Amino acid sequence: MVITTTNAVEGKKVIAYKGIVFGEVISGINFIKDFTAGISDFFGGRSKTYESELIEARINALRELEERAYGLGANAVIGVKIDYETLGQNNGMLMVTASGTAVVVE
Repeated sequence: MVITTTNAVEGKKVIAYKGIVFGEVISGINFIKDFTAGISDFFGGRSKTYESELIEARINALRELEERAYGLGANAVIGVKIDYETLGQNNGMLMVTASGTAVVVE
């Protein structure tokens, strides 16, 4: 399945619109991850702990988006947008949402 941020798939014609699809993932950041990220924050540098959590959440959101599009009979998702938010008490939860338009292309 083609998943793209553009509004078309180059060289392909959209022959059917199946609807807007979403993939949502909410991931908790536990105490250990928070502690190790705090060390990176204190000494400076990148937090590999948070980065890996963010990457995993994004991959899962896109996978869910693809599964929902496939369930509608689509073979592509165009206009994909990914949003990131923090939720919960002390911002202890990470939410990644992927959205786009499920389509059938030739």
